[in-house]
Amino acid sequence: MKRVLTVLALLIIALAIGVGGYIYSKQPTRQGQVELQHLHGSVTVRYDERGVPHIRAENETDLYRALGYVHAQDRLFQMEIMRRLARGELAEVLGPKLVDTDKLFRSLRIRERAESYVAALDRQSPAWKALQAYLDGINQYQDSHAAPAEFDVLGIHKRTFTAEDSISVAGYMAYSFAAAFRTEPLLTYVRDQLGPDYLNIFDLDWQPKGVLAKTRAKPGPALAASDWKDLNALARLSEQAMTDNGLPQFEGSNAWVISGSRSKSGKPLLAGDPHIRFSVPSVWYEAQLSAPGFELYGHHQALVPFAFLGHNLDFGWSLTMFQNDDLDLIAEKVNPDNPNQVWYRGKWMDMLSTEQQIAVKGQAPVTLTLRQSPHGPIINDVLGTAAGKTPVAMWWAFLETPNPILEGFYQLNRADTLAKARAAAAKVQAPGLNIVYANAKGDIGWWASALLPKRPAGVKPGFILDGSTNQADKDGFYPFSANPQEENPARGYIVSANFQPVSSTGMEIPGYYNLADRGQQLNRQLSDKNVKWDNDANQKLQLGTTTGYGPRLLAPLLPVLREVVTDPAELKLVEQLAQWPGDYPLDSINATVFNQFLYNLADATMRDELGNDFFETLLSTG
Repeated sequence: MKRVLTVLALLIIALAIGVGGYIYSKQPTRQGQVELQHLHGSVTVRYDERGVPHIRAENETDLYRALGYVHAQDRLFQMEIMRRLARGELAEVLGPKLVDTDKLFRSLRIRERAESYVAALDRQSPAWKALQAYLDGINQYQDSHAAPAEFDVLGIHKRTFTAEDSISVAGYMAYSFAAAFRTEPLLTYVRDQLGPDYLNIFDLDWQPKGVLAKTRAKPGPALAASDWKDLNALARLSEQAMTDNGLPQFEGSNAWVISGSRSKSGKPLLAGDPHIRFSVPSVWYEAQLSAPGFELYGHHQALVPFAFLGHNLDFGWSLTMFQNDDLDLIAEKVNPDNPNQVWYRGKWMDMLSTEQQIAVKGQAPVTLTLRQSPHGPIINDVLGTAAGKTPVAMWWAFLETPNPILEGFYQLNRADTLAKARAAAAKVQAPGLNIVYANAKGDIGWWASALLPKRPAGVKPGFILDGSTNQADKDGFYPFSANPQEENPARGYIVSANFQPVSSTGMEIPGYYNLADRGQQLNRQLSDKNVKWDNDANQKLQLGTTTGYGPRLLAPLLPVLREVVTDPAELKLVEQLAQWPGDYPLDSINATVFNQFLYNLADATMRDELGNDFFETLLSTG
């Protein structure tokens, strides 16, 4: 018995040592020295109490190589999953449930665009050299350390990270902004199946003077019942591809900047509030980078060496979603004598077909046939043989614009003047972003950054377009100078809150803009000339939960509720709602009742007309 117990104790000790060694091998290095190849000088990394690395190097190349190394030791699994998602390679490690997600992302052609994009990059540019150094740091870490525990659990084999992976992740970000997959099928169904009068319940009208200060859409293509089923399935897949997998979505954001003339310090104040769903690990990776002539505290994303948000002692910037419509869905007219031909600009044109193999964990590979019309990739092919008879093509700015976005953010990370920031903003073309900027010299600015296509007059791209007409044609792009933008306005502040922006040229810019209530609330508060703004006041503005949306929506409904509600307890709630200012503190009964009422109102109004599936799509749209 003693011998048995001794052997058992030794086995337990050995197991504990093994488990401890395994866990220790997965830990990041926070102290001591690490030998990194290809450095031209010494680099120091200091971690603060929140685990944020502060990196100091003697030159920029070493700085980015070290950033790649420390970023990888904290976020290698995140990098792996993000590139697999963007490139349609999740099923290889997560199994057959992810095949549809892989099909969707393959159909977006992000992989192909990343390859052509990288092939055209200037190998001598500072941005390219910085990206290569950063990727080298990632790969050196991966090659010299034990794989993260998630790699072991899922059986992921290490692969070299490449520039194509970085561009693919940028493509995922651009796709996550694209509301067209959910909104355009829904609006087209409402217009064509329920009738255009139903569009009146949506806020679709363009306001030429802007939302801070009705045109009837033309009938679209004839779609069959099976096509509508397809389009809604595609909309649900688009939503579920991210939400069901716990992946972060980019959903709006607010930012504003106040000039020195309106602040207590006499210097500009910048506030950025990115609205991104929570995820573990966080979307952002914070790091402070220091080299001779360069200093930045920035917020980075997986596989991207340049900060998307950042500041130093001389300048700072934040981002919001432009929410311009940069993706069109186009229903093609098929040749009845040749299903591989579509009508394009007066003649039948062949569609191109390619095949790809999707590796699936535990199963045989899945073959995916991808077709492309002259308008763009056919995106409902992801539904396979169950798809309806109408091919739906996609025109997407990410695939069609030069989009030197890496160069743009490299320059923005160094934009210590208004002119430099403007030039950098012009290089961000897809996804559309609002860049809100301030510098210590006193300048403030905002640029709606995107390459905006010239669509035919009268075309409403919020609906599915008819490919047999000129609706989907593009006559080039507008110059950046036509984009909405402001620099040092006389009012002394700028607000960006996802509402409809207005170009100085007066042109309409189609988009999926949020309602104006949040922007109007910020505008009212910032326009008070009696306030001299400081950080405390700015914080209260950022953390404010009040908008006019709730009271505005309730105003015409309260008389009806008072007439039809008879229960005394419910009548009391109605009167409480009548006095509610529209705020959302955590303990607010009024806010809770209002949101439940809002859901029930939408459900009673629209579910029977739309059906369960399209109603769920409605709930996922702005």
